[in-house]
Amino acid sequence: MKKEKLLLKLLSGNADANFDISDLENILNWLGFEERRSGGSHRIYFKEGIHGIINLQRTHDGKAKSYQVKQVRDFLVKNKMVSYE
Repeated sequence: MKKEKLLLKLLSGNADANFDISDLENILNWLGFEERRSGGSHRIYFKEGIHGIINLQRTHDGKAKSYQVKQVRDFLVKNKMVSYE
């Protein structure tokens, strides 16, 4: 899926329960986040100059947890990395 289409999907909030974790990770990579392995099932993302981290954990079917999709959206908007244009 194209970058713009994935960002629109994230920002719409209509697909939080059906968001592939790999798509969410791609968005974070495009925005310059780096992954720090936690040693377990969690994946921690951070970006130099941005306060806070993003914590992701995949479900058994490869989807992102819906509350984490919302947290990523809120984090990106709060830090002015994306906007609801």
